[in-house]
Amino acid sequence: MATLVLTVIGDDRSGLVDALSGVIADHGGNWDKSRMARLAGKFAGIVMVTVPDAAADALIADLEPLEAQGLLDITVERAAASPKEDDSTLYRMEIFGLDHPGIIHEVSHALAGRQVSIEELSTEARSAPMAGDTVFEAHALLRVPAGVSSEDLTESLERLGEELAVDIDVARETDQTS
Repeated sequence: MATLVLTVIGDDRSGLVDALSGVIADHGGNWDKSRMARLAGKFAGIVMVTVPDAAADALIADLEPLEAQGLLDITVERAAASPKEDDSTLYRMEIFGLDHPGIIHEVSHALAGRQVSIEELSTEARSAPMAGDTVFEAHALLRVPAGVSSEDLTESLERLGEELAVDIDVARETDQTS
């Protein structure tokens, strides 16, 4: 089986997922995992698909009409073999506070300095009810290498949260099946 990673973006309208999933299904492909959202009038996403090796090139070719019709801009990458399991641990991270520029940069910089990978990240800035201020909220799944202690990670992110005036909570993920 071939694993393909598709990134898609287009003007938001109904039927985009139907068109994309139809091409995948027509080639015996399986829609394994995805993250998609409407952002500023655009529909954007990333999809991991597995397809029989013999059908991969035809699937990729049959995605081109979706671009030609102006539905979606699609980029396809063939995924390498899955990396071997390591001794890393998954953690959940939650960030909440008043929105201001640089929160994600400062947090991701601190994580990168400890060789922590961000597996998943979702963020939102929204109006706070009754206050009128804009609040920022982030949810992340982190892959923490074996050499990084839970205490060090938690303490350093809590200190950073104080500097940024946001709450940062980190907890070990109990279900590590991802």
